[in-house]
Amino acid sequence: MGAIVICGALACGGGEDTATSFASMTNMTTPPPGSTSEAETTSGTPTTSGDNPSTSGVSGTSDVASTGVAESSSTASATDVSSTGVAPICGDGNVDDGEDCDDGNDIDTDACLPDCTLAKCGDGLVEDGVEACDDGNQVDDDACTNSCALPGCGDGILSAMEECDDGNVVDTDACTSMCIKAKCGDGLIQEGVETCDDKLETKTCDKDCTAAMCGDKAVNATAGETCDDGAETVACDKDCTAVTCGDSTVNAAAGETCDDGNMVNTDACVTCKAAKCGDKFVQAGVEECDDGNMVNGDGCENTCKNSPMAPECMTATQFNDNTRNITYVNQSVGCDNGLATGWYRFTGASGTRMPTVAPQILACGTHAPGWLNGAEPTVNEGAVDRQICFHWSNNTCNWSEPAKVRNCGQFFIYYLKNVAWGCSGRYCGTN
Repeated sequence: MGAIVICGALACGGGEDTATSFASMTNMTTPPPGSTSEAETTSGTPTTSGDNPSTSGVSGTSDVASTGVAESSSTASATDVSSTGVAPICGDGNVDDGEDCDDGNDIDTDACLPDCTLAKCGDGLVEDGVEACDDGNQVDDDACTNSCALPGCGDGILSAMEECDDGNVVDTDACTSMCIKAKCGDGLIQEGVETCDDKLETKTCDKDCTAAMCGDKAVNATAGETCDDGAETVACDKDCTAVTCGDSTVNAAAGETCDDGNMVNTDACVTCKAAKCGDKFVQAGVEECDDGNMVNGDGCENTCKNSPMAPECMTATQFNDNTRNITYVNQSVGCDNGLATGWYRFTGASGTRMPTVAPQILACGTHAPGWLNGAEPTVNEGAVDRQICFHWSNNTCNWSEPAKVRNCGQFFIYYLKNVAWGCSGRYCGTN
């Protein structure tokens, strides 16, 4: 026969688990007054002493374990998940096994999340006072960095809106404080690369962001440069202006030997060359003449002195009245039929020489004006024979007279005779 269970004052029924009731009873050290003993004898008959039941037989040993109905106290304790017998709850303020934290609330913006895990960057939740953003990833170049900070210039992270980001906000390196790549013309001087940056070309700064300087091969129009070949050339002066004779800058590369800042050809500098005998320009106070050659005896010697004149050049009779000038027309009428044969020279108001083209009729105070029909001779040719024609009746050489002409270097003289064909005819002068 199996063991007999006597419940005594504690009912065995009522829905309680028998094994649990027995286990509770077994754990009691002092039974309350009036209750049954916590264990029965092996014979199943309880032993009482007065009002209080007492254990029988073996002391401190429960035979119920042998029945397999009741569990030991150690087994019962292992079954409980807590001292209260209640399962762990996230949010009860107690950090239980399996929880990182438990702050007793369900707020997802503090250090402990509603699932009792610690907040961290990349969890998709923005922790107040700690994170500026949290997009749930660890990508650096999007709207939220992998340190949960908003992207910004100078953070060393290249975002979509930045050209560069070197981790600083210095304006003098290759990446400006606006995270824009440094370049010439941005108004910021890049150390080691630029010497100036005025945004635009100025008198002191070239458009390549180097200091303006003539000879740097950069034409700076603002600084007054029209050229810059890096050195004096045939096209560019050493002051970075175009070569111009008369600009007071001597350009040897362009063949200039002088430049006195003017275009006067009677001083010591003629067309930017030092004046010299034979350049066709008479240097005032130095030369008497300059016929452009170095031939003697042609009126101007190779020393730019006048050649010695023939005696007749010095003794010729002068015509100096204005009535002999071809500009004197339809005025009083004169005639050279009484002219003495000899050498004559035109001076003053009469002109400097005879015309070589027929004047109009009634010019130079006569009816038929006389003119030199032939070329004027050179000094070396001496006295040459020529013809003097007289213009009348629509014939430019209606009459003529023989003559001689000599070049005296600075003027001409004419060997003339009287007008023999009648009157009125006259020898004319021009300027």
